[in-house]
This record gives sequence, C-alpha cells and structure tokens, in this order.
Amino acid sequence: MTETGSLLGAERKAILAHRTVWRWHFYAGLFCIPFVIILSLTGAAYLFKPQVEAILDRPYDGLVVEGGPQSAQAQVEAALAAGPEGSRLRLYEVRPHPEDAARITLSTPDGPLIAFVHPETHVVLSLQREADRPMEVIKTIHGELLMGERGSLLVELAAGWAVVMILTGLVLWFPRGGRGPGGVLWPRLGLGGRLAWRDLHAVTGFWISGLALFLLLSGLPWTTVWNDAFKEVRKATGTLAASQEWSPGRKSELVDGHPIHRALARSPAEGAGPTTVSLDRMVASVRLMDLPPPVLIAPPARGEGWRSSPVWTVRSETANRPQRVVLTLDPASGQVTDAETFADKHPIDQAIGYGIAAHEGQLFGLANQLLGLVAASGLVLLSVSGTIMWRRRGPLGVLGAPERLANPNAARAVGVAILALGVFMPVLGASLVLVALVEFLVLRRIPRVRSWLGLDPIR
Repeated sequence: MTETGSLLGAERKAILAHRTVWRWHFYAGLFCIPFVIILSLTGAAYLFKPQVEAILDRPYDGLVVEGGPQSAQAQVEAALAAGPEGSRLRLYEVRPHPEDAARITLSTPDGPLIAFVHPETHVVLSLQREADRPMEVIKTIHGELLMGERGSLLVELAAGWAVVMILTGLVLWFPRGGRGPGGVLWPRLGLGGRLAWRDLHAVTGFWISGLALFLLLSGLPWTTVWNDAFKEVRKATGTLAASQEWSPGRKSELVDGHPIHRALARSPAEGAGPTTVSLDRMVASVRLMDLPPPVLIAPPARGEGWRSSPVWTVRSETANRPQRVVLTLDPASGQVTDAETFADKHPIDQAIGYGIAAHEGQLFGLANQLLGLVAASGLVLLSVSGTIMWRRRGPLGVLGAPERLANPNAARAVGVAILALGVFMPVLGASLVLVALVEFLVLRRIPRVRSWLGLDPIR
C-alpha cells in the first residue's frame, strides 16, 4: 500500500470511529437532556440553601427579648402543645444567638414538623412541615422529580447516561488534523449559524466536563441502586461503617427523617427518668462548646434495641461535613462521655464526606458555590445548544441520528467502554441490556420505526 493510501485509510478509520462515538453521544444526550436541565436548575438553587434559608427565617431571628434566661424545656412543651396529637420531641436546635426563635423538630404522624418558638414568651410563631420548606421541595425535585422511588431511579439512570454523554463529548471535542485553538479552547461565534453553535457546544463541554463529572459521580451515594451495591461491596471488604450520614434516595429521608433524625430520634425528655439533667442544663453546656452550627440535641431515648439510649446526643450538622462532630453526654452530669469527629471515620467515608460537601457547595465557602453554579449553568447551555444543533441538522420525518457507518473495531471498543461504565453504574448497565433487547426484538422489525430511529435492518 502506498503512503498516500495509508493516510487515506487512517483518515477513513478516524471518520468511522468519530461517527460511532457521535451516535452514542447523540442517543445519550437525547435521553438525558431534559433531566440534566431539571437537575442543573434545582442543583444550582440548592447550592445556596444557607443564604436562602437565612432570608426565609429572618423574621424568627433577632427577636426582642427583655427578660432573663429562658427555659428550653418550656419552649419544647409549647411546641408539643401546638403540634398535632401524638407529637414527640425529635430534636432541639441550639441557636447561635439567644434572641433567635427556638427551632424544635417534632415527630408527628405526618412527618417531621418544625416549630419556631419565641425564646422568652414561648409563643409558637410558626409550624412548618419539614418536607414543605422551599429548599426541601427543591431537594425532592432534584432527588426524585416528585415521583417517589421511580423518580429516584430515573435520576440515577439519567446520571449514568449523562456520564456517557460527557465522555463521548470529550472524544468528539478532541482536536484532530492540526486545528488551531479556535473552536477548541474558545468558540468562534463570529462564524455564525451552525458552526457558532457547534463551537459554543464543544468548548463549553470541554471547560465544564471535569466539574460536571465530579458532580455526577459525587451524587452517586444518594442514589438507591448504586448505594445498595456500594454497601454490599463494603460489607464484603469489611469497610462498612455502622451508620452513614447520607440517605440513599429521598424516600428514606422523608419517611424515616434526615440521617441526623434517624440517628438521634428520641422520645420526650420527660420520660428519661429522675436522674437525667434538664434540657436547659444540656443547652447551657453545649453553648460553651462553640460547635459549628446548626447544633442539634436529642434527649435520652426510651424503647427497644437501637431506640433505647440513656445518654444525650449532640451533633454539629454543619453542611461542611469535615467539620462535623458527634458527642454523647452523661445524663446525670452533662459531661461529654464520647466524641466522634470526621477524622475518626473510615477513609472511604471521609472521601465521600468531602465529595458530598463539595457537591452541595459547602466545602470551601462561596467559591465552592460559584464553581457549582458554573457547572450547572454550563450543563444547561450544553443542553440548549445541543438541542438547537439537532433541530437545525435533523432532516424532516426522522429522528436525525448520525448515520451508522460500518466500523466493527470502533463499535467494539466504544461498546466495551460503555459496558464498563454499565458495570460501575448498575442502572445504566440494566438500561443498556433493556434497550438492546427492545431494539433487536421490536424496533428493528418495524420498518417505519426502524427508519425513523436510524437503525440497521436485521440481517
């Protein structure tokens, strides 16, 4: 074969490989783009949860207090009296300032209820279902699309296909043929039309790909199937912690409460017995510890098994997880009897803790939030620009998938890479098997559907 022939052959193989990757990129984007937009918008909003909740709760902070020390126990009793029948104390939050309304979380038949109680008069200023708080609603949309467990599985599936979309997009972006930096590192918007949209799409994808992949992968611990499989692997390797600080899916949070609620859920303090010091004594002790807020106190528990505990439990529930600490206090003296810090956790739990804190925008302050906002905005821009390019390119009467060109080696290599991702993300893997079966058994056998989707006929 001549040198010219070898070059032409290499170029043809590169084109065929490019087309194979493009088809995977197209189908992955077609499925996950609607979910990516929803998750990006809700995720961007949730990044600023501390600021938003500080504004929403401002009417309950810095209240006029003229008297002396207030009774935390009396605040709890006022909250219980205002709550529905069957309410029980779940958590008491130690506020940074004595002039702030007390935040008392009650266990009720309809789920956790937060009571805002005036610190001096003990008037209940507001009763709010935890699940109805604006940031909790956004979190529920982000985690399960308001569809319960089925929505959680859809989010997990969309995350898997979004990873495929980003990785194949990086392969398509990779410069070939001695191209300059224009259209690679910055978009050539002056070209106008489809080329400008292509540059905007490709360059944006390159710059945000690392952040986007991090957000997708650091969100896996919240998913249902991946988290269950991960726990089984840790159980088999002897690295599974006694309890984890994150919930697999919103259902477990809303039914059993936030992870802190499940860990600290307690019966009313008055049932703890005469040897237990008062809640007021515990609040006074905790204020001196200067723990990162919010700081939650749970009184001694009554019950059987894990629900029975003679000690008070105090926990810093700061969103910056590496700063969290859990303390147990002696019920008779109020002294600390045990402490667990982030450094005491298994390295795997520490790594996940760092990832979750960064995912939520709380690991290194405002800069973390802004990086998350850049990633979310970039994903929305990718979704919009990709949709516009598809609609401008797609011929009438068909889906507009890139034409399949015969290249067994490229198809095999890409297929193996996608299957490897499917093993790492089981829901993605299951969808690959399902799609392959439906395509072979049904879609390819219906001429009009086959033509519209751009599939090959059965040979």
